[in-house]
Amino acid sequence: MRLSELLRFNKIVIQCHDNPDADAIASGWALYKYFSSHEKDVRLVYSGNMQITKNNLLLMKNLFKIPLEYVERLSKPELLITVDCQYGEGNVTKFDGDNIAVIDHHQSTYQLPELSEVRSNIGSCCTIVWKMLKDEGFDVNKYDNVPTALYYGLLTDTNNFSEVFHPLDRDMQDYLIVKSTMIRRFKNSNLSMSELKIAGNALENSEYNIEHHFGMVEAQPCDPNILGIISDMLLEVHLIDTCIVYSVLDYGVKFSIRSCIREVQASELAEYISEKNGSGGGHLEKAGGVLKMELLESNGVDLSKEGIRDYIYNRMVEYYESTKIIYGEEEENDLMSMRSFVKRKFLMGYVDPEEIGLSNRNVTIRTYEGDVDVYLTEDIYIMIGIHGEVYPIRKVNFERGYERTDVSYEFVGEYEPTIKSGKGDFNIPLINFARPCLSISEHDVCAKVLDCRVKLFDSWESEKYILGKPGDYIVATQDDVRIIEKKYFELMYEEVETSVQ
Repeated sequence: MRLSELLRFNKIVIQCHDNPDADAIASGWALYKYFSSHEKDVRLVYSGNMQITKNNLLLMKNLFKIPLEYVERLSKPELLITVDCQYGEGNVTKFDGDNIAVIDHHQSTYQLPELSEVRSNIGSCCTIVWKMLKDEGFDVNKYDNVPTALYYGLLTDTNNFSEVFHPLDRDMQDYLIVKSTMIRRFKNSNLSMSELKIAGNALENSEYNIEHHFGMVEAQPCDPNILGIISDMLLEVHLIDTCIVYSVLDYGVKFSIRSCIREVQASELAEYISEKNGSGGGHLEKAGGVLKMELLESNGVDLSKEGIRDYIYNRMVEYYESTKIIYGEEEENDLMSMRSFVKRKFLMGYVDPEEIGLSNRNVTIRTYEGDVDVYLTEDIYIMIGIHGEVYPIRKVNFERGYERTDVSYEFVGEYEPTIKSGKGDFNIPLINFARPCLSISEHDVCAKVLDCRVKLFDSWESEKYILGKPGDYIVATQDDVRIIEKKYFELMYEEVETSVQ
């Protein structure tokens, strides 16, 4: 759905969910500005059993003069838009509208109306609204305080950005011109005295695993941001390398994760904890997620307080004990247990950094899988794989494994990779400079299927590991060791048949 499709309506109501948070308020306000700029009769409202009481939200509403109204009844508008929620769900009062639209970033559990934009892999509704406004040529940076509100909405909905894992969320962070003093004021108004007591009580009852050096804490039901505060404090204990802090809520178990060692990426640990029972993600050092009650129950987890505690603790232990770590430069590959494979011929893209003046520079390449930090020397190309994955390759290896072609190159993937400087001086779509190439099969590689989880530190990046799961392949080339997902490996390679004497 495009916002311009909604301009055919004149009387518009934008409705936040009951007891709205910063994400709902900010995304609703940005939409309010858009429709007001087109001279529509627009209102921004919320309802429910209680009005806003949180100090940080009241401060944002009053300082920014956000025209958010609390209503118990609502005259039927021509168009009703629910933001950060979905029409008919339990967290939003149901009002009538001649037409209904939904803009949200949560999982859909009901039939969505025809007018809807729901992307559950995005960190905040603010990000979705920002992208929709950007697509209409509406620059939020021209509207006083709107960028700061959108930024704060993402910050609070992703636990101080610790749960940001979609590149669009990071793009919005980079784009917005933010009043940092305002953000500090809101953050310093976030914790109430009762929440301070929750944090103190939780830390008093912390657990510690001496073998794997992780801490674990259960907190009383609270704002998810409080879990992040407790996590940060817990990680400062010198014996603790990683920690998880969780709170049992009506709909599920919200958790926050921290890590201070390179062998554990917080985002990957969050994904492991929530696997099959919810969702999780974030950054290398900070992450979080949620375990959904209905999924835990359907998968046979005891939903008592002790049962949930045991489940989380056991998942943490399993995470450590089911994973092998390989340091690529130190590991001697067991080639005798590997089989020979050859690349199939398929179309890819490559970029020469010299052609865009980026040789001998540190850059960040933003991809759907995450940011790739690399120093671009003169002997490196940037490869774009068949599913949009990006990785560096030495030019001498490129000449051995690929051939240039006149076939037109077309990117396939959800998010087009972008190259950025470390200081944010430029923002270059990589696809604009991509040239086509075909893989060739002159050289074999040795590979074998992984039978356990593996973390590989390769020669390109000593601080970030590549994760391999059972069924994926570890691949040894002439120059390095890689891990390739099963679905990609089987698409890219075929086994070399050995002749029988």
